Amino acid sequence: MLLGKTRFGLWTAVFLTTTVAIVNLVSAVTPSTLIRVRWLEEIFPFEIRATGHIFAALSGFFLLILAHNLLRRKRIAWLLTILLLIISIVSHLIKGFDYEESLLAGVLLIQLLLMQGIFTARSDPPSIKQGVRVLIGSVLFTLAYGTIGFFLLDTHYHVNFDVGTALGQTLAMFFTEDNGGLQPTTRFGRFFADSIYVVASVTLLSALWLFLQPILLRGVPATNAERKRAKSIVEAYGRSSLARLTLLEDKAYYFSPSGQSMIAYVPKGRVAMVLGDPIGPREDRREVIVTFGQFCGLNDWYPAFYQTLTDDLALYHALGFKSIKIGQEAIVDLNTLSLQGKSAKNLRNILNRLTKSGYEVKFYQPPITEDLLDTLKTISDEWLTMVQGSEKRFSLGWFEPNYLRDCEIAVVQSNTGKITAFANVIPEYQLNEITIDLMRQCQDVEQGTMDFLFISLFQHFKAQGYDGFNLGLSALSGLAETPASPHLEKVLHYLYEHLNRFYHFQGLHDYKNKFQPRWEPRYLVYPRAIALPEVVVALIRADSGDRLLDYFKPGS
Repeated sequence: MLLGKTRFGLWTAVFLTTTVAIVNLVSAVTPSTLIRVRWLEEIFPFEIRATGHIFAALSGFFLLILAHNLLRRKRIAWLLTILLLIISIVSHLIKGFDYEESLLAGVLLIQLLLMQGIFTARSDPPSIKQGVRVLIGSVLFTLAYGTIGFFLLDTHYHVNFDVGTALGQTLAMFFTEDNGGLQPTTRFGRFFADSIYVVASVTLLSALWLFLQPILLRGVPATNAERKRAKSIVEAYGRSSLARLTLLEDKAYYFSPSGQSMIAYVPKGRVAMVLGDPIGPREDRREVIVTFGQFCGLNDWYPAFYQTLTDDLALYHALGFKSIKIGQEAIVDLNTLSLQGKSAKNLRNILNRLTKSGYEVKFYQPPITEDLLDTLKTISDEWLTMVQGSEKRFSLGWFEPNYLRDCEIAVVQSNTGKITAFANVIPEYQLNEITIDLMRQCQDVEQGTMDFLFISLFQHFKAQGYDGFNLGLSALSGLAETPASPHLEKVLHYLYEHLNRFYHFQGLHDYKNKFQPRWEPRYLVYPRAIALPEVVVALIRADSGDRLLDYFKPGS
């Protein structure tokens, strides 16, 4: 978190960088004062002084590009800006002893040198997006360079340029054989016309270089050693329905300085999206959150935590984070579970009806055989087609053979031996609860099949001595329950009510509620309000596996 004074200094530096870039552009297309030029002619020939104009223009272009990265505290952007400011100062002095422009660049240079300690963020790898952005910028910069130049230098040509004709003349430089009939009347006029090609070539080549760089593949986000280390921490300290999901292959890991705690996250854009709370001993919690924030600062990421418990909310707030309630998790108390009484009549009838029809729930212990996995894959594919959706990630598992092979699998089997539905069971480690991840069925199944599966799961794990069964998150439920609820929570509640017709939030909540669970709130923790839009986009990207269109399909 940057202090207010530091943030003000950063914005000031960015403003001055942009100002210097614009001054460089205008100065590059403006002839220097005649008295100064005559004095410099005794030291530098015209060719060297003309080169100063080109370097002033090019340094202005690259300073414009770097200004945004300075705001993101990129270390390499700081180093390049320092170099470009030195080039700017020298260029202005060589081309016409323009000490006014040099003085402005010098002030910015001193400021950046004094602020070097805050420019610590590492740089992004080359990408197509970055190349396209610079490519568009290079075209616009070249057009601006030519247009401003012809507009200010019309005394050096046979034409009296206004803005429109100056722009047209710049375009003519690239699309006509005779430069649109341009006739310079001075040596500087000829130089400026030629310099347009130099500026265009350098700026476009720099953009194409970025554009043509291979996209850096992230590959596996964690090494095998890191995964083994994370697994040992989860097994020792995991206490939530998300604990097992932190070990899936889409996660990267941050380990606390003590080595006892870990954070499982997925980097998306400028956000490190964490699944759940840090896992480790309580006494290590503050340190791991603080140092993870510092780690994110080095990578120019916003740290955000998804589906956190209430336990550490006060700590997050004390460290400067914001939070918003995003839903509730349903947990069935197996100790008080009963199918007796009027309220459980429908569930009791379903259990009796399917049992009499020869249905049963069978449990398969890991390692799961390939034959069973093949059968489950067919059911999974049929289910995905039926709901017109795609596999989710991050806060859910997906049909991945290596993952499912190590899980306990519960299947619904008919009297003919056909498997019609299944769910994989995952532990919560130190918490005496059990939960499920994937839950899928064939398109044509006996009515009440999923109820039958759940009831059987409850009875089975109650007999094994478990205290609770976690049914997972009911998104956007339990929001804005009091007039004092935060405004943002009220907005989410509004969305919950108006999007329900498409995404069936209420139906899912009601389905879980019939098992009479207790409801526990879950939260999204984020650094500050300005980062929330990027955090939400990162969450959607992480959950959808970057298949954004699939994510927004109703029923997916």
